[in-house]
Amino acid sequence: MSDQTPPEMPPETPEAAAHREALAKQRFLMIGLFRLSGAFILAFGIAISLQRFAFVQGDKAKWMGIIVSTVGFIQFLIVPRMLARAFATPREKP
Repeated sequence: MSDQTPPEMPPETPEAAAHREALAKQRFLMIGLFRLSGAFILAFGIAISLQRFAFVQGDKAKWMGIIVSTVGFIQFLIVPRMLARAFATPREKP
């Protein structure tokens, strides 16, 4: 093992810090909107499967509701996690 210390990072400028913070806020908002829209799609799919709309009735309503609910569920749970992982700041390797 060596006793070398990693090189020090130059200090961050206020403009760079403000830009990084603005990007983080935009990404946080985008993840929240994806989650919210997924909840709305999931609720809409449940309403379809309960035959609350006249445009689809019977067995078709059940299948259409299941499909739309599945898409909403994926958008509510899985997509925000994928986005958070994609937006994460890479960790430094020791």
